[in-house]
Amino acid sequence: MQNERCHLPWILLCILTLASFGNSQTESAAEANLVHFGDWIEVDVVGSFEYDRRTPLTQEGFLDKLDYLENQIYALCKSEDELSAAIQRELANSLRLRDPKVAVRIIDRSNRALTLISGAVRSPHRFQIKRPVRLNELLILSGGITDRASGEISIFRPANLSCVGPKKNTDGEFVKASQPGGAETLNVKISEILRGDPSSNPHILSGDIVTVSEALPVYVIGGVNAPQQISLRNQVTLSRAIAMAGGLAKEANGNIKIFRREGRDTKLIDANLEQISSGTADDPILKPFDIVDVPQKGKPSRTRPPVIDAGLSKAGQRVNLPLRVIE
Repeated sequence: MQNERCHLPWILLCILTLASFGNSQTESAAEANLVHFGDWIEVDVVGSFEYDRRTPLTQEGFLDKLDYLENQIYALCKSEDELSAAIQRELANSLRLRDPKVAVRIIDRSNRALTLISGAVRSPHRFQIKRPVRLNELLILSGGITDRASGEISIFRPANLSCVGPKKNTDGEFVKASQPGGAETLNVKISEILRGDPSSNPHILSGDIVTVSEALPVYVIGGVNAPQQISLRNQVTLSRAIAMAGGLAKEANGNIKIFRREGRDTKLIDANLEQISSGTADDPILKPFDIVDVPQKGKPSRTRPPVIDAGLSKAGQRVNLPLRVIE
């Protein structure tokens, strides 16, 4: 992690990540060290080979293959020490063993649910998490946030894939649950992460789906120096959008058309940039998904809205995202 290159706008985020890196590693009863679905667990009954097992979990969260016990051992979200104590008690009760000693280890974590980060990041990724990791570290590992970010991040936490409950303690930390809870969504503001607010920098868990929300777009095309998509984080007027697109090109015609979707219909709004500049006409405030078409001299004006290619859908891209192991 320390060797990752930080993009200049995210130097502060890198510093905050490095500062919290050691704390994440040493937290007691870390969620990453509890038993998850997909784990393989080694049960070693000291002094007896016949009771030793290597076992996954059942669909209900119990240890499989311990058929010599009368009662099943619930293992999901338990620590190795908790399972050792539970198996020792059951051996004493079921088999009447005297003072049994049991060692339990999680020997394979590679089949845990993958974590996904997508949206307004430079390099969307899938992650296999094997140690505690916070949101800011994951953002850095994904190349940082793009200028299309809206300022908010949502973390969808599916049911039964992690061992942290939805409630926070007095320090603002999401706390360990005795068993997995239902699905939940956590909403985080990027500005609060950059301020170093620990309650806005939660641990990211196996199976989490992290989406850096993109601001809704408007499109400026035609006779401007830099046709582009503009992200609407605040109100943007027509003249401001044209300035953000590099201003009018030499061949531009100042009689601008705005194509605006209203339900199933498209509304056409005419605007004249000279009249706006002189104050004789209002400067229209753009709405999400407006298409600003600046006509070019010698070319006919559009009468129908152009088709904007926004690229592949995120759902279609997720399958091919690169996979990275955090250990």
